[in-house]
Amino acid sequence: MLRVVVFDADETLLDLRPAVTGGLVAVLAEMRRLAPAAAALSLADLEADWHTVFGERSAAPVQEIRRAALARSLARAALDDHLDALAGLFFARRFALTRPFADALPALAVLRGRYLLGYATNGNSRAERCGLAGEFAFERYAHDGGLPKKPAPEFYAAVVEAAGVPAEQIAYVGDSLDHDVAGPQRAGLRGIWLNRQGVPCPPGVRPDAEVATLADLPEALAALDGVAPIASP
Repeated sequence: MLRVVVFDADETLLDLRPAVTGGLVAVLAEMRRLAPAAAALSLADLEADWHTVFGERSAAPVQEIRRAALARSLARAALDDHLDALAGLFFARRFALTRPFADALPALAVLRGRYLLGYATNGNSRAERCGLAGEFAFERYAHDGGLPKKPAPEFYAAVVEAAGVPAEQIAYVGDSLDHDVAGPQRAGLRGIWLNRQGVPCPPGVRPDAEVATLADLPEALAALDGVAPIASP
């Protein structure tokens, strides 16, 4: 029987894309104010710098990757000396704009009636900074105390330890088939795929359940356990 439901953060509970875009827009505007050469740069250039650095350093902490990506962007306009200020501007805007998806808080409220809820992420979306303060019995963040990122087995072992129940009694919910379905399944957890875009599931991956919205999650979890769905408050 499932007793614990653990959630990924970004693009699962949190609508991160508008927040990141807002942070980059603010950085680009300040770059253009500081240096005429930045007028030739676009938002797409800053996004490309993120993807380049992420590809080179994907195992590093997310905040470190973001600073390195911003350093790459600033070097395009000879603004290297402004990294600390513009990184601060980015993160201030990114967290100010980060919000849960509309279906997140209602789903958590329903699920709390039956399950212990956890939060475990590779990113730096601290629950208390993203509109999720007090929602979870436990939180785990990659790189805290040397914890490696998903899909490292140690990450899921830390989730199991925090949950305090056997792995088979835990469901992990997220948008990434690799990190939130296959990885948890290899560690003995159930993997629930949140497929908001309705994309086909590739061969070789079999989520324990698939939902298009978090509103469907209580029913999907109940079906896995063969019990009646939780009544909405």
